[in-house]
Amino acid sequence: MKRCLDCSQVFESANWQCPSCGWKPEKTDNIRVFAPELALNNSGFKGSSFALLASLEADYFWFRARNDLIIWALAKYGARTFSFMEIGCGTGFVLQGIARNFPKIRLVGSEIFSKGIAFATERVKCCEFMQMDARKIPYISEFEAVGAFDVIEHIQEDVTVLQQIYQSLKPNGLLLLTVPQHPWLWSTVDENACHIRRYTKRELHKKLKLSGFKIIRSTSFVTSLLPCILFSRFLRRSKSTRSAAVAEIQINPILNRIFEGFLRIELWLVRMGVSFPVGSSRVIIAKKVLKN
Repeated sequence: MKRCLDCSQVFESANWQCPSCGWKPEKTDNIRVFAPELALNNSGFKGSSFALLASLEADYFWFRARNDLIIWALAKYGARTFSFMEIGCGTGFVLQGIARNFPKIRLVGSEIFSKGIAFATERVKCCEFMQMDARKIPYISEFEAVGAFDVIEHIQEDVTVLQQIYQSLKPNGLLLLTVPQHPWLWSTVDENACHIRRYTKRELHKKLKLSGFKIIRSTSFVTSLLPCILFSRFLRRSKSTRSAAVAEIQINPILNRIFEGFLRIELWLVRMGVSFPVGSSRVIIAKKVLKN
């Protein structure tokens, strides 16, 4: 069901015009715009980063391994998923992987930056895209699954986002979530990426339960590479914020393959049921449970 962002009326309709107040979202380049004031500039991310991400994601070990983890999780825990929305879809790299592996699923991609959507629409032709503020999701009980992959750490009101995702999910709907983990890993890379926080397991679990979710699976990821990450960030302490962040995703091709090999082993172990206590990322699969 759709939700009017002007008067909060919930309605079923083929179009987005509210039957109660007449409000409807703007359209730019055939993309519905729900938060035009944030489409070009906001503090949550640097719009200039999308071009760099689009050029590197397909070959970079972390994005590739994370995609495989997401696809595995959706297949295992959301086998009957017919509709999926990604919050903060960026350049569409994750949606592209989901589209290839789940060709019959209805895909909706949302992104606060119009620049990101421009890349995503080129990558995924079978997806409905919209510009949207994740704190104001215009759906109620609409999707079987929602994903937010390294998104909520950019948003001050992260609990609001989780509550909005809860409302957008159908009963027993699935949330797939990844976040950067361990505050002690904070560095200039986080600052340049406009992160507000790195999570602890306890904090994240508490916020999910507060928002109405039951946690099905929770594990760290990128565990085997923690020593390399710590050493790399120690070496770059004296460098500028920008150079440290760019170097983080521009690495030697041989190292890139080696690191991907380590993460493939981690992914295999996660599939076997192993949950890691530490790692630079945390992966959560949670279910919407109806509140009493």
